Amino acid sequence: MSQISFPLALPSAEKHYMTLSREGPLFILHFHNNENRFTTEVCKTILYALQVVEDIFFSLEKPAPMALVTIGDAKFYSNGLDVVHSKSYIPFMDSYLLMLKRFLTFTIPTVAAINGHAFAGGCMLALAHDYRVMRTERGFICMNEIDIGAPLTPGMTALLRYKTTPKTLRKLVLQGYRFNAEEALEHDLVDVICPEKEVLAKAKELALQWAPKAKVGIVYRQLKEEVRICTSLTSFFC
Repeated sequence: MSQISFPLALPSAEKHYMTLSREGPLFILHFHNNENRFTTEVCKTILYALQVVEDIFFSLEKPAPMALVTIGDAKFYSNGLDVVHSKSYIPFMDSYLLMLKRFLTFTIPTVAAINGHAFAGGCMLALAHDYRVMRTERGFICMNEIDIGAPLTPGMTALLRYKTTPKTLRKLVLQGYRFNAEEALEHDLVDVICPEKEVLAKAKELALQWAPKAKVGIVYRQLKEEVRICTSLTSFFC
């Protein structure tokens, strides 16, 4: 593969929506495009970033510890879909669901550093990671589709069922409940909570803890894929 220079501005230096950086065994994907809403271009850019990381991993002579951290900017991890774009461009959902699937079955451990609000599609992205660290002072994780009249696809519902308990699923989907960090931890939506200034550091710490699991190579992804056989996630892969 061609040599990649980090930090990498994505999708380009002119359209700088996000930055992919590398710190030893860790890759950091930093979203910094206002509210970090998803369009087809944004989803495809994230998919490209994941491919860059995966290509580097598989180019190694022997699998090594490696992990990926994602983080948003200012008040938002991600405020979900760009509603106008998602309604006007029918194929958008294909790119969005593919992005979620890639995170769900990514080859190395993934950690979402939830620096601010993670609403709707942003909540889904955070839950698609292996681990989550959330800011305590402000910010909510929420599925507000019930309040805006938006349905969920079978794959999205399957992801929520896989990642939550029935009571938490009810609060998320049917009540549109806004979980603060303490509540999110209580309901097992996140693994660690901490002040904003510590979010990225804690996410890196968690990523470094689990990065050695990548040493099994493709088996890490295969084990994730096997989960679909015994859970409702099957609908995500059909």
